Amino acid sequence: MTTAQDMPQVQQCSATQCSYNEDSSCGAGAITISGDHAHCGTFVEISFRGGSGGNALVGACHRSECRFNEKLECTASSVNIGKGADAADCLTYEAR
Repeated sequence: MTTAQDMPQVQQCSATQCSYNEDSSCGAGAITISGDHAHCGTFVEISFRGGSGGNALVGACHRSECRFNEKLECTASSVNIGKGADAADCLTYEAR
């Protein structure tokens, strides 16, 4: 099991319409990557800001075919989130 110290940080998030985004940083405690386009499952677009103000960690990754995925956890050193096929995709995702 991966400890919080081993989880990769969200280095940058350009999904400025997300309620967790503050100055290109993700303020969620942790994010989950999932869906057809390695989408940030924590992305939410509502009228107020949320989060702790720190840099989020990648808590889980459901994209088992990603080269950084090991037992549904991300092993990349850090990830970038931004516009891909969806408004907030994992831009670090790479198919094996």
